[in-house]
Amino acid sequence: MAEFEKLYDAILNGDHKAAAALTGQALAEGANPSDLIAKSMMPAMEEAGRRFECEEYFVPELLLAARAMKAALGLLRPLLAASGAKGAGRVAVGTVKGDLHDIGKNLVASMLEGAGFEVIDLGADVAPEKFVEAVKSGADIVCLSALLTVTMTSMRTTIEAIQQAGVRDRVRVMVGGAPVTAQFATEIGADGYGENANAAVSLARRMMASLN
Repeated sequence: MAEFEKLYDAILNGDHKAAAALTGQALAEGANPSDLIAKSMMPAMEEAGRRFECEEYFVPELLLAARAMKAALGLLRPLLAASGAKGAGRVAVGTVKGDLHDIGKNLVASMLEGAGFEVIDLGADVAPEKFVEAVKSGADIVCLSALLTVTMTSMRTTIEAIQQAGVRDRVRVMVGGAPVTAQFATEIGADGYGENANAAVSLARRMMASLN
């Protein structure tokens, strides 16, 4: 349908005003919120992620697409909650203790939302206890981000805190950030490593499949 194509284009092109307006118009005309996500928003973010991996898009374009998606999703979220629609899973995202950088974390959070996940954004400089609380509150996946080499140790500390709290078996732990590697993820006991935002979404989907 035309409205799905227009919303897809608005998100892919990073036009947040058009994305919100088209979403409102589609809802007024009786469109199903879940269809708007499945047929417009998720495909648009997947294409944006593909272009990013192919270096057709860069971080600014990906951030603009994510902002447009969030503008549209903001109108849909209350309707989805009221209908009892089940999301792809619940993910708690945060930059670890001692690290104030949040651009990468924000991008991962937006991409996960676009993929249908319920995202709990814990912010930056997040203490291990906050991640533990998120797990106890029902997070299926925890995403730990770090941009500084000196804060990578906080990832290990956070995973240890989750273990000591007795809730490690309830959650999958994903790590990422510029200095982080797959080898480091294995060394600290994480369940996976996301090289970039698009990879994080794919990994989150695989993790949810392993939980179900």
